[in-house]
Amino acid sequence: MAKDTKTGKPPKRSVAPVAALSDKRYRKELYALQVELVKLQRDVIANDRRLLVIFEGRDAAGKDGIIKRIVQHLSPRETRVVALGKPSDRERSEWYFQRFTAHLPAAQELVLFNRSWYNRAGVEHVMGFCTGEEHERFMASVPLYENMLTGSGIVLMKYYLDITKAEQKARLADRAKDPLKQWKISPVDHVALKHWRDYSRARDEMLARTHSLHAPWSVVRADDKRAARLNVIRDLLARVDYRGKDVTLAAPDRKVVLAFEPALLTSGRVAP
Repeated sequence: MAKDTKTGKPPKRSVAPVAALSDKRYRKELYALQVELVKLQRDVIANDRRLLVIFEGRDAAGKDGIIKRIVQHLSPRETRVVALGKPSDRERSEWYFQRFTAHLPAAQELVLFNRSWYNRAGVEHVMGFCTGEEHERFMASVPLYENMLTGSGIVLMKYYLDITKAEQKARLADRAKDPLKQWKISPVDHVALKHWRDYSRARDEMLARTHSLHAPWSVVRADDKRAARLNVIRDLLARVDYRGKDVTLAAPDRKVVLAFEPALLTSGRVAP
């Protein structure tokens, strides 16, 4: 092995960066996966099934982009995206899960929540929009609530999109400058980086306490938007049986979509 002429030691080996997908390859792979999603939806409709997919994650983690690619070519009649805003005074007086329950899928439907009842475990908890008692009641109740949903026949999938602090900073800066993304800006965005560690602690507690056999979490490493989009779709396809499935496509990269387990939080594979 060649040696450094100054130190007499072998040179340090650099780690080659992971090659990004070309536009052509990305479009080709996305098209094939979207064809599979159409096949999946046809099976859901034919068999009166109910699918519910929850997307959580830090601000600017890429939830909108993934959801857009999932629903892009699906039937709008049987596909709904739910992105609820700030609760009204009346809604704040209701049972916490009440306004979410109204949007659950009926037979033949696929419903995707862009943020969900887990707001109480994340934004509401970190920003002080709920009391400590309300937060604790939620954490104790949500496994029971989700057990009722899956027990009724709803297929429930939960994804948490994880990005690094540097990536979030870059995306929030881009959002602030892009005139087409102004609708995404919220007061919470402006303090997201300031509360980075608070959100990390809230994420860890949420994943640890609300992961269950009937409603497991998957963590998506989402710094690479394209890889995250493709692999979430692959994972979704892998977890639902449907007629005509191409199993070669329903094979997510397990370095991108990780099945949650407590050891994951200290493994270095999620953002600190």
